[in-house]
Amino acid sequence: MDLTRTLDHILLLAGTSEARQLAKSIAQRFAAVKLTVSFAGVVKDLPDLGVPTRIGGFGGVDGLVSYLQEKSVDLIIDATHPFAAQMSRHAVDAAGQTDTHLIRLERPIWHEVDGDTWQHVASTTAAAEALPKKSRAFLSVGRKEIDKFTYRDDCFALVRMIEPPERPLPDHWHLVLERPSKSVDAERHLLKHHKITHLVTKNSGGASSYAKIEAARQLQVPLLMIKRPALPDADTASSTAEVLKFVEQFVDGCD
Repeated sequence: MDLTRTLDHILLLAGTSEARQLAKSIAQRFAAVKLTVSFAGVVKDLPDLGVPTRIGGFGGVDGLVSYLQEKSVDLIIDATHPFAAQMSRHAVDAAGQTDTHLIRLERPIWHEVDGDTWQHVASTTAAAEALPKKSRAFLSVGRKEIDKFTYRDDCFALVRMIEPPERPLPDHWHLVLERPSKSVDAERHLLKHHKITHLVTKNSGGASSYAKIEAARQLQVPLLMIKRPALPDADTASSTAEVLKFVEQFVDGCD
């Protein structure tokens, strides 16, 4: 890593709880460095982090390249969701074209433990195809992916998301508009109340939405676990602490 260049401007690609933690920590620990936090704009109710923010896409790789050059960005921190593959790919491409440093925060994936019954699938499309007929599924896949499942009108689905879906769901499905609960008891009650036979979820990793995995294990509900998309090579960190250490080394190297 070349630490000879001055670190003046960090672009933090957000979309996770870790990104919010990083924004606050960087602003406090590296006050002399300009920080811009970028949100895709998928969720309308965005947190006030007390730092400059931008909302919306960049217009592909070319748009991101232009932004990096116009704003003199020295470091990109990719703290987007593990399934926001297009943004992560664009970030690597744009960083390469502009000789901008980049580090990607990659949460460790979830692994099966004793008591789990998982079927690994390659995509949301594969998960929809794999659901048994007349199953009662808890679809924890997000707003942008739910359309992949709506043709399965032979199944009941409990759907949880933060914002309403763009198109109506089947009439016999049940929609819950809220963030994932961190309470295993609450998640277990939800699964039992709706008589869920299968849980469909992405392997997002992290602790904030793991309670549903634990609840399914306790109730012996099988999972369809959607694998993460492949991403291009980049410097990576597995925690916010590692990202902050990377930034600290960068700042110290520029002194």
